[in-house]
Amino acid sequence: MFLDAPRGFRDPAVLATRNDMLATAEHTLPLEAWARSVEEKRRSQTPDIVLPHFDPAESGTEARAMLLLEAPGPKTVPRWGGSGFISVDNDDLTAQNVWATRNAVGLHEHVLAWNIVPWVLGRASVKPTGQEIEQGAIELRGLLDLLPELRVIVLAGRKAQDGWDTHLDLELGGRYRVLRTVHPAGQSFAQVGARERFTGTLTKVVELVR
Repeated sequence: MFLDAPRGFRDPAVLATRNDMLATAEHTLPLEAWARSVEEKRRSQTPDIVLPHFDPAESGTEARAMLLLEAPGPKTVPRWGGSGFISVDNDDLTAQNVWATRNAVGLHEHVLAWNIVPWVLGRASVKPTGQEIEQGAIELRGLLDLLPELRVIVLAGRKAQDGWDTHLDLELGGRYRVLRTVHPAGQSFAQVGARERFTGTLTKVVELVR
C-alpha cells in the first residue's frame, strides 16, 4: 500500500499506472494466471463472468495475510465505471474503511485482499448464495496453493466465515491462523463496536506477519 490517501483510483493516472504494473509485477503474475483460468473455465456456464485483477501494488505470492471478504462489488468492473481491481485503493466506502484501518494500525505490507466468491455477482451489491459460496471455496483452494508465505486468513463478514467453516476448515484449518471479524462495508461499520473490532483484528495481523 503506497498511496498516501484512500480512494486513490479516483485519479485516472493512478489507475493507469496500476494497470501498467499488471504486466511487470512478478509477484502478481501467477495469481493473475490463476484468475484468468478460473474465468475461462466457468465462462461456458456464465458467459459474462468477471474476476477482477489482483492489485499489483500489494504482496501477491509473497502475502503473509489474506483479507477474505464476500464477493467483488460493481465498483470493480470497468464497463460499469469501476477500477477492474480488488484493491484498497478502490473508490468505494468498503475500500476506504480498509485503507483507513490498515493505515491506522500500520499494516502496509504483506497483505492480499480477495473474496470467498471471486467473481462479480451483478450490477447491484448482492449477497452470494450458498451454491456460489461453495463454488468460490472450491476455487479458493487453488489460490491458496500459490501463496507459500501465507500465515493468516482474516474472514471478514458472515459469508466468508460460513464458506470457510463449511467447505475449507476441515481440510485447511490447521495450516493457517484464522481470525474472524466484521465486514468493512459502511453498513457493518455503522453498528456499535464494529469499527473497533475490525481495528483490533488488523492490529493482531500486524503482530502475526512480522
